Amino acid sequence: MWFNFSGLLLVLLSLSFIPSAHAGIALGQTRVIFEAKNKEENITVRNGSDLPILVQSWLDGGKGTDTNVPFAVTPPLAKLGGKGQQLLRILFKGSGVPQDRESVVWLNVQEIPAETGGKNTLQIAVRQRIKVFYRPANLVGEVKDAPSSLQWTLDKGGKSLSVYNPSAYHVSTLQMKLGLGEQGAVVTERQMIAPGEKMIFPLAHAIASTKAELSFTSINDWGGQQAFKASLQSGISAQAQLVTQ
Repeated sequence: MWFNFSGLLLVLLSLSFIPSAHAGIALGQTRVIFEAKNKEENITVRNGSDLPILVQSWLDGGKGTDTNVPFAVTPPLAKLGGKGQQLLRILFKGSGVPQDRESVVWLNVQEIPAETGGKNTLQIAVRQRIKVFYRPANLVGEVKDAPSSLQWTLDKGGKSLSVYNPSAYHVSTLQMKLGLGEQGAVVTERQMIAPGEKMIFPLAHAIASTKAELSFTSINDWGGQQAFKASLQSGISAQAQLVTQ
């Protein structure tokens, strides 16, 4: 008992020497749309703290370790003074992506706090991560129509929900719900459905009825949210409609 109490006391005492967290970095947008007609895209990173920081930036293919992508970000390392900002340039290397559909990579921006020189300080590297969508010219269809083109199917046993994306664009969704009336259950909180991709979501509880109501929220190019709904019948594909405000 004495050992446990002593350990807890030491932890509490050590925490009292850790300085409070500062404001940290902020990115100028929640996603980057890279149009093929442009040679580069830019995004601003801001230091919300009064203290100087280092900012490290890099791109990956989505798994965090696959950094061999046909894009580059510069500068990869920058020093920001207190309340300062830095423009990051994202460049396409010219090849290595399909031309008939959108591609996506991830921009990582990591804050490295400057050394304070004190012994009783905790240095924490804070990372922000957003999507960069590369959009080739002359894609079939329009990005605004991609969410309503998704094909949803409730399997005949009511045990899973599937979705197929026939469009050339990625569709990012929030809080996908399935059920009857007001008794909808969340299937998944957040998903990104790639062009040509089919995803299957097992349901925690089978839907006994052959009919169900689907609702989800889609995120557009500017980070705005749009609500969609669809009436599903087991075994039959259906498309969702935009819910007018």
